[in-house]
Amino acid sequence: MYRHKNKSVYYAMSVIAAACALLPLAACNKADSAPTAQHAAALKPVSGGTLTWGVTTEPACFDPHRSSQQNAFWVIRNFVDSLIFKQRDGSYAPWLAKSWSVSDDGKTYTFNLRDDVHFTDGTPFDAQAVKANFDYVIANAATTAPSVSLLVHLDHVDVVSPYVARIVLKEPDSTTLESLSSVKLGFLSPKSLAGNHDLCAGGPGIVGTGPFVFSAYQRGQAATFTRNAAYHWAPTAAQHQGAAWLDKVVYRFLPEASVRTGALSSGQVDLIEGVQPTDASLFDHVDGFQFLTGPSATTSFTLNVNYTAWPANDVRVRRALRDGFDLDGIVKSVYLGTVRRAWSNIGPDNPDYAKALPNSWGNQIAQANHLLDEAGWTTRDSDGFRTKNGKRLSVEVGYPQPYVRDSRDVLIRAIQSALRQNVGLDLRLRITTAGEFATQQHTGVWSVYPNTDNPSDVAMELWDMLGDGGFLYQAIPNPDRTLTGRINAARRLPVGDARRKLLGEIQQYAVDQGYIVPLYAPQYHLAAKSNVHGVGFEPQLDGPASAYDIWIDQQGG
Repeated sequence: MYRHKNKSVYYAMSVIAAACALLPLAACNKADSAPTAQHAAALKPVSGGTLTWGVTTEPACFDPHRSSQQNAFWVIRNFVDSLIFKQRDGSYAPWLAKSWSVSDDGKTYTFNLRDDVHFTDGTPFDAQAVKANFDYVIANAATTAPSVSLLVHLDHVDVVSPYVARIVLKEPDSTTLESLSSVKLGFLSPKSLAGNHDLCAGGPGIVGTGPFVFSAYQRGQAATFTRNAAYHWAPTAAQHQGAAWLDKVVYRFLPEASVRTGALSSGQVDLIEGVQPTDASLFDHVDGFQFLTGPSATTSFTLNVNYTAWPANDVRVRRALRDGFDLDGIVKSVYLGTVRRAWSNIGPDNPDYAKALPNSWGNQIAQANHLLDEAGWTTRDSDGFRTKNGKRLSVEVGYPQPYVRDSRDVLIRAIQSALRQNVGLDLRLRITTAGEFATQQHTGVWSVYPNTDNPSDVAMELWDMLGDGGFLYQAIPNPDRTLTGRINAARRLPVGDARRKLLGEIQQYAVDQGYIVPLYAPQYHLAAKSNVHGVGFEPQLDGPASAYDIWIDQQGG
């Protein structure tokens, strides 16, 4: 749900309606009643001011083509636009492209571009810029893997005319519009792409068409964005058109939850994300503050199990890992009822979520022990862990430090403890670096990877996490061809009932085989001062939107 409270009345009805346009309907059901007409007029958005936003994790990379960090995407969105915008109902609306058409064979997408858009370095956005960005992604595949995965079926891009770009695919792909709405395929200035600046490093050297300019970056401290006064091409789902309301937005990197909470409570920041369950009561229905909760339509936080790596190459081990603990109880204990336990790696608010999965797996301790006995793990070492042929039943969870947030490491440690006690399985959590995981990913040498993924198109998400050319399994030599064949078939099917049925079967199969162990359905929990308005969530990101629509009531708070 999407809730907000402040010390007087709340958003004007027009502002509520606009904010809800960016969210699933369910996210707006608890919006407060409309204020009086007089107060609504008093809450008319105003320009000016600086917003300071405390965030949990610092982006490891600010290049949209190279970033794979969900918490980086909505920061990057401040300076990067896309061809089209994904709306809350799953349809797509114009953005940098005014319109588009798809050939009958599903392999050619022709985009008519706006002719009034410029990058903030003055370079015009045109068909050449579209081609330059796509060519950059393909040419730098070793480092642009997150974006390359969205272009797996791309053949080439044609510049038909200055403001007409044609994207030609090798085969039909029903996830194409989803990909083109992603921040990962957003646009940077050709000058940035051709320059010597390290685009991952952010700062003024990375240039987009967005509502803000990346003006300053202090590693470990903050990233600062200033308003692009020329901006007038926001998608129609935005709450307003024209330049952003704020003069400046500063993202402060505050990894400790207590520090973020204290910073908002003391007025050092105006808005925070990653509000911990134990801190929600400090802001929800509290005078002077507001508390907001976003949707959960993309993916669940999931343990992705490399089913080709010993000892998890035995389905009995994977199923014991899946069923050897009480997930409901652990999720409730860690998150205090603020999130839902997951049954699929797809978010429960997604229309393609497999509704048959709930209550079909998990917390089957006796059966898990039987499976491990059957698999030959019948002896125990001095620490109580199962062994076979002198080797401990141990599975490593490698979790890159930049991606650790929202008490997810605490959750895994609780599961680790339960598996040890219940079935004698050693689930070892090891905090790694982003570079170490990148090496594991490229070589296929990893055991369990815990993550969420941001494509809200389920065929794309399943391909990215379980497909033969996706983010995780691209270097695995012998993936399950039954699974990957179904996923590839789903991408070729047009959106409709047949595709949805197949996607549900794929989710069921992945859980049945223990390839995935979904844990919980994450939602972004934000808190802000009561005078901060226009905070929203972008459906394609399944997370906070950029600061474009945010404004500050200078008289409130």
